[in-house]
Amino acid sequence: MPHVITQSCCSDGSCVYACPVNCIHPTPDEPGFATAEMLYIDPVACVDCGACVTACPVGAISHDSRLTTEQLPFVALNAAFYPEPEGKLPPTSKLAPVLEAPMVHPRPTGPLTVAIVGSGPAAMYAADELLTQEGVRVNVFERLPTPYGLVRAGVAPDHQSTKRVTRLFDRIADRRGFRFYLNVEVGSDLTHDDLLDHHHAVLYAVGAPNDRRLEIDGMDLPGTGTATEFVAWYNGHPEFSSLPVELSSEGVVVIGNGNVALDVARILTADPDTLARTDIADHALAALRRSNVTEVVIAARRGPAQSAFTLPELIGLTSAAEVVLSAADHDAVQRDLAVTDDPLTRNKLEILGKLGVAETTASTRPRIRLAYGLTPARVLGEPRVEAVEFTAGDDRHRIDAGLVLTSIGYRGRAVRDLPFDESAGVVPNDGGRVIDPATQRPVTGSYVAGWIKRGPTGFIGTNKSCAAQTVRNLVADYNDGLLRDPAGDRGKPATLDRLVRRRCPDMVDAAGWKAIDAAEIARGDDSRPRAKFTAVPDMLAAAANAPAPSIGRRLLAGLRR
Repeated sequence: MPHVITQSCCSDGSCVYACPVNCIHPTPDEPGFATAEMLYIDPVACVDCGACVTACPVGAISHDSRLTTEQLPFVALNAAFYPEPEGKLPPTSKLAPVLEAPMVHPRPTGPLTVAIVGSGPAAMYAADELLTQEGVRVNVFERLPTPYGLVRAGVAPDHQSTKRVTRLFDRIADRRGFRFYLNVEVGSDLTHDDLLDHHHAVLYAVGAPNDRRLEIDGMDLPGTGTATEFVAWYNGHPEFSSLPVELSSEGVVVIGNGNVALDVARILTADPDTLARTDIADHALAALRRSNVTEVVIAARRGPAQSAFTLPELIGLTSAAEVVLSAADHDAVQRDLAVTDDPLTRNKLEILGKLGVAETTASTRPRIRLAYGLTPARVLGEPRVEAVEFTAGDDRHRIDAGLVLTSIGYRGRAVRDLPFDESAGVVPNDGGRVIDPATQRPVTGSYVAGWIKRGPTGFIGTNKSCAAQTVRNLVADYNDGLLRDPAGDRGKPATLDRLVRRRCPDMVDAAGWKAIDAAEIARGDDSRPRAKFTAVPDMLAAAANAPAPSIGRRLLAGLRR
């Protein structure tokens, strides 16, 4: 097999479109794309051209001769997707269909101008799709002084290759017609109506920032929290940098076994000297160096066959950490293997079946134990957490822990001035067009993309096709005359600038973000990718050091306005 997709696959489809022989599947137009855990290269059809390597934004594709030991399992994993010698998918001589960007029909009143609220993957992919057209202007609003959402604050620090997607986002942000308005909160500093006054449309890509809460006794005790908060803490999110994380006890319990739970457990048990070479927040690294944690239990209600984590993440976890199962859970794995026909599930179970037995495996380092069939009943402790009590069938099971984190999913938060579906945790929409539940008609000029549109599903790259769908509908509405032009001079960049700076004197623009970025990289001192600022005042101080625009740039900006 000439090339192999590895565990850091982001599934944005760039490699699919770059491949000249259609040997990467599933493609965005195939039914399995939206739910695929990763993409796969056909080992027979690949012609070793390397186009996919260049196209991949996260460095997830390698030649088979350059794989690390940890990546070797992906050779078989890629090949297993194509069980027959000639493959079952479309002929490799047929190029994967590339959807053309939506064509904007220009108006004499000025360019299409769109406000995007949020700056994570969905927002940046939407901006990318819009800016394929000449003359379109995109203004991205973000409440933090730093952009890129969960790529910065959610991707684990030991997954630096995944964070490479920010290089793509940087290129998008450098395009003509793109502007950052960072440290500006839409809903308080600016309203939805303010944005509509200055834009043809407002597209919300604000994610799903809330956690799904576990409603059991004791979840309000000191020492309880959510995995999302913990991830934000070790990634240096300014709103969580002072989170009281107590690691003096030997045991930690994480309830839920999705990819985020695996991230949390891996960071808690990693060698701090290894983490010191990443962009983990300094306060988190210091706490982990003092940690007394010897075991992290990842507890799931259901059995091994229903594990929520993806196969690539399981492979990554078992190659980086010591992972064990109890003897009873080993038996459960074998029972599931005996009745499972799904190839992906079998792959997971086969890996689980090779793990050590917790009761008999000696450990020389902090370890992770995957536990199944445990329903949380209550958290015990006084005055802080001491243990979690689970039910397992008719039995009660206690696991001692000084830190209990829930990882049972994300939930969208209501967006001010837009309708909200409380049961689904999303803004009601039809293909990204916000829908008024009372009339079932689109809300003029209002759109959504990403998790606030579809719920917390998919991977970083899933947002690319999601955002593209929304942009197509937005452009269609503009072309059909359904989006109003900003009145008077409100469509001019200078008018919006004055409004934002009046409301938000500490607004950070693209130059300010580049100054923050450069300062963090310099603080890394060549020993790590960057040393993050974790307090907003420090970010603003770094942004203030951005070089002033040259006279030529100021004159050019004036002409554009």
